[in-house]
Amino acid sequence: MDLNFNIVSSNLPTLWQGLQITVASFLLALAIGLPLGALLTLCRLRRAGAIERAARTYVTLFRAIPEMVLIFWMYYCLPVLTASKISGFWSGSIGLGFVAAAFLCEVFRGGVNAVPKGQWEAANALALPRTALWFRIIVPQAARLSLPPFINYMTELLKATTLLATIGVADLALQAYLLGAQTFRYFEFLTAIAVVYFVVIFPIARFSEHMERRLAGEKG
Repeated sequence: MDLNFNIVSSNLPTLWQGLQITVASFLLALAIGLPLGALLTLCRLRRAGAIERAARTYVTLFRAIPEMVLIFWMYYCLPVLTASKISGFWSGSIGLGFVAAAFLCEVFRGGVNAVPKGQWEAANALALPRTALWFRIIVPQAARLSLPPFINYMTELLKATTLLATIGVADLALQAYLLGAQTFRYFEFLTAIAVVYFVVIFPIARFSEHMERRLAGEKG
């Protein structure tokens, strides 16, 4: 097999531009999903009512729809409703943000529900104000318990940004494919970006595993 990875280094500026778009899409999706997920969590923690049902419906809907289908819908169908053209980058990133909100809602809600009931009972026994109960007792513990699954989902969200290539967004994946098509060196370019994703994601995944083991040890 005739391999030439020097061609990758000679095209690093193009790949770097693609990586920047990948990171920008990830950050935009996170900027949408994080606050929206937190808001949905507050709504879902309400035991009943229209707000809780609406939040539950949102989470069920956006967890069930595949990311690629939603990205296609945002890119091809949303402009029909809004009568305005939306770029692939924005439509794809916003779509991923909506999906991220649904998954992060369940991550945060799981963290809140994992706080021992004794903490709630002790706070109520001390007649702590509701604000103090949440921000001094519940939220710090829930955030700590939610950290491992939150980090895990961040890696999934980063990998999901490669789907934007399907609507022509020149992210790292699409740039590698186009360079491979131009030079007939698919092996070199696709292997190179696989290594990039591994170098970025593997340490994050290991950190998440470390946090899970640490929390499990403390519970034991």
